[in-house]
Amino acid sequence: MELKCLRTFRTIIDEGGFSKAAEKLNYTQSTITFQMNQLERDLSTILFEKIGRKMVLTKAGEHLIPYVDEILQSVDKLSFLDEHLSECQGDIQIGVGESLLCYKLPVILKEFHKQAPKARLFLRSMNCYDIRNELISGGLDLGVFYEDVGGFGSNLISKHLGDYPVVLVASPKIKSSYPDFVTPDRTIPIPLIINEPNCIFRQIFEQYCRDKSIILDHTIELWSIPTIKNLVKNDVGISFLPEFTVKEELSRGELEKIPTDISGTKITAICAHHKNKWISPLMQLFLNLCDSLTCDTGR
Repeated sequence: MELKCLRTFRTIIDEGGFSKAAEKLNYTQSTITFQMNQLERDLSTILFEKIGRKMVLTKAGEHLIPYVDEILQSVDKLSFLDEHLSECQGDIQIGVGESLLCYKLPVILKEFHKQAPKARLFLRSMNCYDIRNELISGGLDLGVFYEDVGGFGSNLISKHLGDYPVVLVASPKIKSSYPDFVTPDRTIPIPLIINEPNCIFRQIFEQYCRDKSIILDHTIELWSIPTIKNLVKNDVGISFLPEFTVKEELSRGELEKIPTDISGTKITAICAHHKNKWISPLMQLFLNLCDSLTCDTGR
């Protein structure tokens, strides 16, 4: 049984047919057919049957898929070891929450590049829910995000990175006009400036406002934390952010904290991967470098 026949079989499944598999692999259709006939002879079973003008998997073909996947994954791992184990190189896909990417990851990324200069790092700024889903589906190698995303059962293995306070902030002018976010049943005519609806800290603050029956003027949705801070500094509205993102502005007096009944709330950052994911040297390097984040919890 030849490995190339197994790869062709898997490609037919992925592409949805013999013709598309031939295009993907740059084979002729006759080559695809020859390899599948050879695989059927080796296994002494029929893997495809012709129904109308289409070749359709038989039950035997369906049963073969997980075994082929296991063989191909094992071969890929051995190939990776042969090519890359002597030094950290290759590709790695990492999804990171926007606030963590901007304010916590730069020092790690700098050291990662220093230790693995030949690595190709594909870094994606993503919503935490999307990171969780991509990790579970296998679209990412690693994810750095906040764990309060509705749970991920036993699918992921996570590494605790830190617990970070979230704070309500405003410019000194806005705070002097609207200092009270504790008294319930109030309408406050200023906007909330924050990330999109699935943002973890946005969800925490909006739930707080619902519980308190506090109604704000409207919400301005932005992806960029620096842009959010700039608007808040310029008296446009308020925001609820991880304290580490506004540390400098608070120290300079450009922003001030507004007390709330959830002032002690913290969000937990983790680095996670799928439980069945093979930990490549690049992944292990990144996980090791993340240990530095565990030393600055809350800052």
